[in-house]
Amino acid sequence: MSKPTNNKGAGQGTIAVNKRARFEYHIEERIEAGVSLLGWELKAIRAGKLQFGESYALIKDGEIFLFGAQISPLLSASTHIVPEAMRNRKLLLHKA
Repeated sequence: MSKPTNNKGAGQGTIAVNKRARFEYHIEERIEAGVSLLGWELKAIRAGKLQFGESYALIKDGEIFLFGAQISPLLSASTHIVPEAMRNRKLLLHKA
């Protein structure tokens, strides 16, 4: 009989919520969005290095992008890539 697997880290759900936006603005429609990330960005977000209080989304050429979000790279980031903390990221939308 095989041992049961421990999936504590799998499917962590919501990583960040912008509570300030809910307080300062009237939200008419809620839309879920994923963010297109690089590997180092995902690891940094899981480590709590995301700052998106001043970020915003804009429609550009029929696609939506996130501007102003900062993901600080980890100290253990790979040496063969140059991490860009303030790059624009594509949003992957899903209507909730």
